[in-house]
Amino acid sequence: MKALLLAGGLGTRLRPLTDDLPKPMVPIMGRPLLERIILNLKKSGVDEVVISTYYKSQYIEDYFKPKEDLGVKIHYITEESPLGTGGAIKNAEKFFDDTFLILNSDIVSDIDYADLIKNHKRRRAQATIASIEVRDTSQYGVIEFDEKGFITAFKEKPKPGESNSKYINAGVYVFEPEVLKEIPENTVVSVERETYPKLLEKGYRMAIYKFNGYWIDIGTIDKYKKVHEDILKGKSRFVSTTSSRGIILGDNVKIHPTAKVIGPAYIGNNTEIDAYATVGPYTVIGNNCRIGQESKVSQSVLWDNVKVRRFARLENAVVTSECIVDVNMEVKNTVFTANRLASTTLTT
Repeated sequence: MKALLLAGGLGTRLRPLTDDLPKPMVPIMGRPLLERIILNLKKSGVDEVVISTYYKSQYIEDYFKPKEDLGVKIHYITEESPLGTGGAIKNAEKFFDDTFLILNSDIVSDIDYADLIKNHKRRRAQATIASIEVRDTSQYGVIEFDEKGFITAFKEKPKPGESNSKYINAGVYVFEPEVLKEIPENTVVSVERETYPKLLEKGYRMAIYKFNGYWIDIGTIDKYKKVHEDILKGKSRFVSTTSSRGIILGDNVKIHPTAKVIGPAYIGNNTEIDAYATVGPYTVIGNNCRIGQESKVSQSVLWDNVKVRRFARLENAVVTSECIVDVNMEVKNTVFTANRLASTTLTT
């Protein structure tokens, strides 16, 4: 089974986290989101993926090319200019001659891909859209469907009373190759607003796959941080974790006997926590980090190679890779990147 990962977005709302790397490569529990997605696809029988890129495409290739141990064959295709979701799918047409998955690569979810594919084939659909139920549909594209689960209409941001459906597009699809002929080449196309209504109009069999588990897009920094809290709380199975008293430790972690780690917390490989430091709760620390003497880090996400000096205080913060939080410095309710505080304010 093959899958197409749409990874070309600019990640504008996630800046400054995406100043130096593409949105699908922001770390989730110490590993890039895109890598987490690929590993979950592998569990569902996907053995080959195509990554469609645009923004900072070389970053993605440089990361994955040395990782042959993932056990999944990876192809890359890059857009010269943004083509939209439909255009990106059409651009990758040459890779697909059988049923395949399509995923937006900024989503964290517990969707059972194997069950989704099984559902698609059982209904003999030509396109299946995974869908989640929401309370307020006014900011989404709504999918209407019949009692057999076949799609009957799409309504964009309906006003109260305009639709009885509460199900919206979850950004995960299954396609048959013949669907691709309905998308024009070298054209900016929205699969959601243009391709799907066109397929419906032409009589294609389009099914809905109802999904009521964990789902969130990481479009904002607050949502990015919430994903980590939800994983630590056990609300999501997106990352498989085993913990002792809610504390997840990587390899070669060194914690001084006088330091305190309060769960739930995640501490990555080769990280050191010095004397009388306090880490947690709801804290994720990446690989190769150093948490200095008598410093405190709580409700925060630290990327790789971060140094927190003595007596520093971090609360409700995101700190990107290679940063140094200096002695006695306080970082609260914000993002710390490239050794400076960003103007972003995080909710508490």
